[in-house]
Amino acid sequence: MRHDPEYLTFDCYGTLIDWETGIAEAFMKAAAASKVQISREDVLRLHADAEPKVQAEGYRTYREVLAETAVRMAKEIGWQLEKAKAEFLANSLPSWKPFPDTNSGLKRLTAAGIKLGILSNIDDDLLKGTLKHFSVTFDPIVTAQQVKSYKPAQAHFEEARKQLDGKHWLHAAQSYFHDVEPSIALGIPVVWVNRKHERARGEARPDAEVDTITGLADLLGAD
Repeated sequence: MRHDPEYLTFDCYGTLIDWETGIAEAFMKAAAASKVQISREDVLRLHADAEPKVQAEGYRTYREVLAETAVRMAKEIGWQLEKAKAEFLANSLPSWKPFPDTNSGLKRLTAAGIKLGILSNIDDDLLKGTLKHFSVTFDPIVTAQQVKSYKPAQAHFEEARKQLDGKHWLHAAQSYFHDVEPSIALGIPVVWVNRKHERARGEARPDAEVDTITGLADLLGAD
């Protein structure tokens, strides 16, 4: 893999933002208010099962995806959550925090002259709240709202390819399913930010693997 990309795009939630903590805390708080107890582990397990199914049913805003996902998660634990009261995940999203290594790593990358972008399964307004947590700027930004689909569908990557127009581009992401596999399928160089130390899926392999944005900056020689 060439270690001198002009552009480096990221998945946002799970790669730069600690979305598991954000989701778990918001869901547990709302459940507790309804006298329902659930562990962080069970929240994340239910979410990981429900959200991809909701996204695969056809495009709807991510705010709607989160609400429908919350309703289905609640149903699994016997909590009769009304759709009208399921906005708490989306409402909490702007408060979800970056991982401790995110901003320092991003600063190193921009100082090395690498331009940064985001390809995210998100709505524009929700991402706007998240961008306030970062110490760098991103361009291009491609959202699910803009391309009317969710990764691992290829529209995010095709739109980024169109915008970058032949520039040397590297993608970095935590999710093998949503980002690494489609990047490989499209011939886009990709680094797996394997924060959870998971095993690779299937036969597809990334160009490199790190476990933090610090590790990515090291890989790319960003001082």
